[in-house]
Amino acid sequence: MHIAEIPGEIDYVKERTGGYSTVEHLSRIGFLDKNILGAHTVWLTDKEVDLFRLHNVKSSHNPAAAMRVLGFAKVPEMLKKGVVVSIGTDGAPCNNRMDMVDEMYLTALIHKGRTLSPKTTPAETIIEMATINGAKTILREEETGSLEVVKKADLIVIDPRSIGNMPQHDPVSSIVYSMHSTNIESTMCDGRWLMKNRKVAVVSEEDILDRAEEMAEKIRKRAGIVIPDRFPTIR
Repeated sequence: MHIAEIPGEIDYVKERTGGYSTVEHLSRIGFLDKNILGAHTVWLTDKEVDLFRLHNVKSSHNPAAAMRVLGFAKVPEMLKKGVVVSIGTDGAPCNNRMDMVDEMYLTALIHKGRTLSPKTTPAETIIEMATINGAKTILREEETGSLEVVKKADLIVIDPRSIGNMPQHDPVSSIVYSMHSTNIESTMCDGRWLMKNRKVAVVSEEDILDRAEEMAEKIRKRAGIVIPDRFPTIR
């Protein structure tokens, strides 16, 4: 559920609840619980962070989308108080890249700058947020989120050898600060290869790209969207 994503949302709720914010209103009506995953949670107050902790509400941090709509979530504060925070991408209209590796990198940097502390959101915390915390936010940490006996085989295979990802003195740090999604050569879900040696194994990638381009053009024309000439230097 999108919670405290933009100031306008909170103002809207306050106007209709006698001054209560989104989180305060949800708490008053008994909605907050362990099975609630709050997307964005950019404009939480310290009191609302406490309400998240009290009701074991989780948070999905989407840094690129948050910055595009002008906000910074209190991720270090939530983590310090024991709130489970994962990393996500949000949707294409607010992100475009939809790249989890980019989101990990952004999460690591943004909160160092926001808190003015180089120790904020260290690399190991970022990897936890992207893996086991992701499983916890959907209440499936007993099934996935880490490589353990009895858990599903959900994993990626990383090829670390690339110009921007060398040398490999600290693999954990390299994954967060140096790796690109192009370093991922294979992905497995529940023991099934979805991509193997950089080739998608379950669908035709070319067919999907062609179909996406075709449908996007139809939607653009139907919506009457005209793309402006933003860079008219070369004609």
